[in-house]
Amino acid sequence: MKRIGLKVAYDGTDFAGYQIQPNERTVQGELESVLKNIHKGMSIRVTASGRTDTGVHARGQIVHFDTSLSFPVDRWPIALNSQLPADIRVLEAADVPADFHARYSAKTKEYRYRVLTSAQADVFRRNYTYHVRYPLDVEAMQRAAVQLLGTHDFSSFCTAKAEVEDKVRTIEDVALWREGDELIFSIRGNGFLYNMVRIIVGTLLEIGAGKRSAEEVAKILAARSREAAGKTAPGHGLILWSVEYDEWQAGK
Repeated sequence: MKRIGLKVAYDGTDFAGYQIQPNERTVQGELESVLKNIHKGMSIRVTASGRTDTGVHARGQIVHFDTSLSFPVDRWPIALNSQLPADIRVLEAADVPADFHARYSAKTKEYRYRVLTSAQADVFRRNYTYHVRYPLDVEAMQRAAVQLLGTHDFSSFCTAKAEVEDKVRTIEDVALWREGDELIFSIRGNGFLYNMVRIIVGTLLEIGAGKRSAEEVAKILAARSREAAGKTAPGHGLILWSVEYDEWQAGK
């Protein structure tokens, strides 16, 4: 047996998230279905760097699986893409060590969130941007974002339904910039709690709209309560941008 790592991109619009769910179309389900065909009916489990929710997209999702097949590694994207639906593409494959784990070996993840700031919604970007009609104070959001840097308990920026007990994470960088009529948020860290990025973006947008002050972020963190933070931004503006590892620098 050998372990294969894949860098996968997908349009999350028509998926009920990454993780397999009964009677739902999921990214994991599509990948495992194709791998089962390639392995002549043998079930192959695929493990990802993390799950993404309904409507969330990925440019650099990383997954791994074990196989007894002796495919040249550069043939895996061709073999998989020939059977995968058009909204999933395997971008690259690599032989990885037997102890490589797509989730637990990850050192850094980057998520990006796209906000459309035009007066009118764009029908062609409705599944990939969150349309905000009101003016945003980008400078205030940048001042607020700085307070998220470093190692903190992010309980306030995690859904109340989260099952993990340890909510301490490290945020390495939060950046905001404009690309035409879009505002791009980039958040990079060593790991993220359930809905953490979307709650951060939702809170920063409330600050940008003047509903909260930029200085409030420190108090939100200290509260360690979901009720202290802002609304959760919709899933369709979010992209899992990249995941980095010591063993394999995929996702860049």
